[in-house]
Amino acid sequence: MAAKPARTNKKRFVDDYLPALLGQASSLISSEFHRVVAGNGFTVSEWRVLASLEGGEPVSIGSLAATSLNKQPTLTRMLDRMEERGHVERVRHEGGDRRVTLVRITPLGSQTVAHLIALATQHAEHVLEPFGKKRAEELKAMLRTIIELHRDAGADA
Repeated sequence: MAAKPARTNKKRFVDDYLPALLGQASSLISSEFHRVVAGNGFTVSEWRVLASLEGGEPVSIGSLAATSLNKQPTLTRMLDRMEERGHVERVRHEGGDRRVTLVRITPLGSQTVAHLIALATQHAEHVLEPFGKKRAEELKAMLRTIIELHRDAGADA
């Protein structure tokens, strides 16, 4: 019988490495909600696109790809399908570069995704509940700041 290696209280690098912690937390929390998304007839990518567009102004395909965590060629094909279903529409960039195409959610898209947004809000509240409202708002503010500070650097990767 082989002896078990002695356990130490030494922390692994990833146990304190911010990108690893963020990635693990995101994966765990997201996978919980992705089951709900699939149960409502959407792919995760479609959900991310609709959620990214809901309540906002039209955005460029590049910006939408970054926000919805999709590669631009994949997103373009997905937008074709979503446009056929009437969930999104492409519009020309007025007053700016005529080569830039913007995307916006349609009223049908907003109506279609409203139920999922309500469920997503409940899920997020449940996840943050143990921390209290003040700490939850602080966490979200810190994450928004991290995203803003590193957004341009991520585009180069």
